[in-house]
Amino acid sequence: MLELSILGFLIEGPLHGYELRRRVARLSGYARPISDGSLYPAINRMLKAGWLSRHTEPGAGATQRYVLTLTEAGREELHSRLREPSELDVTDLARFLTVLAFLSLLPDVQDQHAVLRRRLAFLEQPASFFYDGDRPLRRREMTDPYRQAMFTIAGATSRAERAWLHEVLEGKDLPVATSD
Repeated sequence: MLELSILGFLIEGPLHGYELRRRVARLSGYARPISDGSLYPAINRMLKAGWLSRHTEPGAGATQRYVLTLTEAGREELHSRLREPSELDVTDLARFLTVLAFLSLLPDVQDQHAVLRRRLAFLEQPASFFYDGDRPLRRREMTDPYRQAMFTIAGATSRAERAWLHEVLEGKDLPVATSD
């Protein structure tokens, strides 16, 4: 998801590493902090793959700073990752939210909707956190109030997301395609 975030922010324009790290950290929130130890190796892999280019610009004082720019290959990689996210990127909420943050960067609304339909199909499958043998337990069968809370919160989140997905896919809240 780090690489997707880097590609997604750089399609908006060139950034130096500090600003890129700040944007990625804001997107991922406190739950998934971004360290230099993960950001800069990812940037180096992406430079080596030809998805990014780097040049120096004057910084504050005598210090130069590196500025990263998305290449055409990087744009193609971003579109590919958005068009065909992995199964985990669709089923894991935190990962899906990262995909969703950049989904409007796909030029074709039909491609955007295909991803949303995959998420909706996943959400409409029966699911449970806890099982009695092979049988999923229902909320009312739980005696632990905190496990009941998990069901309540997850159910409310799922209902809200499914409702939004249905609205978008039925054309009530169409995303605007961007031209990049």
